[in-house]
Amino acid sequence: MATTTTRLLNLLSLLQARRDWPGALLAERLAISHRTVRRDVDRLREMGYSIRATMGPDGGYRLDAGAELPPLLFDDDQVIALTVALQSATVTGAGIEEAALRALTTVRQVMPSRLRHRLDALRFEVVPFRLGGTAPDAVSPELLIALSAATRAREVLRFDYLRGRELNSREDPAAPRPPRRVEPHHLVTSHGRWYLVAWDLDRDGWRLFRADRITLRTPNGPRFEPRAIPGGDVGEYVATRFKGSESTNAWPCRGKVILALPADAVLPYAEEGLVEELGPERCTLESGAWSWIALAASLTRFDTDIEIIAPPELADAFAVLAARAAATATAGTVPPSPTH
Repeated sequence: MATTTTRLLNLLSLLQARRDWPGALLAERLAISHRTVRRDVDRLREMGYSIRATMGPDGGYRLDAGAELPPLLFDDDQVIALTVALQSATVTGAGIEEAALRALTTVRQVMPSRLRHRLDALRFEVVPFRLGGTAPDAVSPELLIALSAATRAREVLRFDYLRGRELNSREDPAAPRPPRRVEPHHLVTSHGRWYLVAWDLDRDGWRLFRADRITLRTPNGPRFEPRAIPGGDVGEYVATRFKGSESTNAWPCRGKVILALPADAVLPYAEEGLVEELGPERCTLESGAWSWIALAASLTRFDTDIEIIAPPELADAFAVLAARAAATATAGTVPPSPTH
């Protein structure tokens, strides 16, 4: 026979799984009497869960939203953080997608209506793509909610935007400049960074804005009719832009080489590259980058002999890198100290 604690957890799980439960069906599913169901419902109510009796031939129960999240109490920011984490986890590919989605549904069902409205305003899409560089700057939940709300309301946004080349510029960042005017279409996140996919009204084209560089101006502008995202899929579009391409989700420069290393030594570092074993100490690697120089430089990280299969542009890029490296080595050579 199940303990009281186990029975209460099972009852709570059932109440969270569907909107209404007839009392007889709950008793049947839990293998307990109607009287025990009523007592267990009262115990959950004492713990802070809002469970309402429903009318009908058999009578039943409904789990409603309460004034707080019993028995665990969260402040507003913690609830926002928890929900964003669960929503992101639904596309991680780590095998927890279904569990994360069920947990997200459970959390939303028992949270107060004021928080549900806040969470409903925050919608985004996760684009799985590996990004390098430094850790991203934090973005406030208020900014994410404002960007998402404007996207859902189809309202033109006005904001100041700090471009990458301006981060180390000597220009005064506080110098007045006209705000960017955009039609926001999607809010996306990828490996810790948030991006706004929008149509730039002044530049007449699609742009990808980092949210941590956006400072909103108020109020928002007029409503707009949404445009079709290039290719019809926001994930594909963002991945395409990350790869330095304008039209296809593929690196614009792609080459193939033979590395004097075993395949299992290359695979952990190949990222999106294709590795094929040629023998105990040789393998091929086909990979891409946004430029031939970048591709050649990325291949040198394997610290081994490299034989180029194709294309000729990759060989030219290695020649340029070699010349630059030789010039750098010569310029950086310190003359030996004279001997006495």
